[in-house]
Amino acid sequence: MIEINENFSLKEYNTFGIDVTCKYFVKCDQESELLEFVGSYELDPEEILLLGGGSNFLFTENFDGVVFYPVMQGCEIVREDDKYVFVRVGSGVVWDDFVAWAVEHGYGGVENLSLVPGHVGATPVQNIGAYGMEVGECIDRVEAVDIVKGERVTIDAETCRFSYRDSIFKHEWKNRFLVTYVTFRLAKHPEFRLHYGSVKDEVNRLGELSLKTIRQAIIRIREAKLPDVKVLPNAGSFFKNPMVERAVADALLEKYPALPIYTVDEGHVKLAAGWLIETAGWKGKVVGHAGVHDKQALVLVNTGGATGIEIAHLANEIKKSVFLQFGVWLEPEVNVI
Repeated sequence: MIEINENFSLKEYNTFGIDVTCKYFVKCDQESELLEFVGSYELDPEEILLLGGGSNFLFTENFDGVVFYPVMQGCEIVREDDKYVFVRVGSGVVWDDFVAWAVEHGYGGVENLSLVPGHVGATPVQNIGAYGMEVGECIDRVEAVDIVKGERVTIDAETCRFSYRDSIFKHEWKNRFLVTYVTFRLAKHPEFRLHYGSVKDEVNRLGELSLKTIRQAIIRIREAKLPDVKVLPNAGSFFKNPMVERAVADALLEKYPALPIYTVDEGHVKLAAGWLIETAGWKGKVVGHAGVHDKQALVLVNTGGATGIEIAHLANEIKKSVFLQFGVWLEPEVNVI
């Protein structure tokens, strides 16, 4: 089924709750109907926006183009071997519902990504990550519709060019390929990752080590730090952890010994953006109707009635402040439209 609406409000389709409209809103749950639709029009990627759960967007104005909202469903094992199962999942499936399914069936690879908001279709675009795990590590292939050519394509993981919170879908292929299904490679004998943050301690408090206790631990940690979007609108972590040369990090550590760092490779580390923002004095601050969450400085919030411009302005002020104090530029993880 395909639904087309004109001058459609996106307030309920972005977790910041920004009240903007798009010229056309196309909701679809069948790949065949989507192919028929895009084959009937000449669509410019510059006038297209592909929207999933809306948890990674900040709208600063109305969108004068076509918003595609794919809601393909389904979760099925398509093949397996001694080590892995390969699970094909519809792009409209709520991401955390899929994580819950995987954990319940004893399949590892996504448990540390519990409670990450959004839909499955957005995960390869953003290469979502949390607590030492990135989704690109377990993606086998991505099925999509090429909106420009009106063709169905299958893209292997290597072609997706996954990197830290990044993929080819955010650059060369931005708004061109509408993800319909993602096939994940999940481990039958998972290797647990407990080294990030307080995960190990929280798991130990819960009891026996398992996929289920890891999921429970991640959920507890996230719920303690991150606000519910239904109560306090937000888009999760607004900024990426900046990657810098190790020499830059060493110089900062001399002045700020408590600065958390995460090794990337021999010459580079990532800095904890939340720590930088908090140390710069922004945690809990409110400017107009936009604010910084009082429990996690990485999260910007709509305290009620904020415009996208207000939130974007606050983000820019934070970036300038952090740069002046630490000499490090923060990059947004959220897409600003």
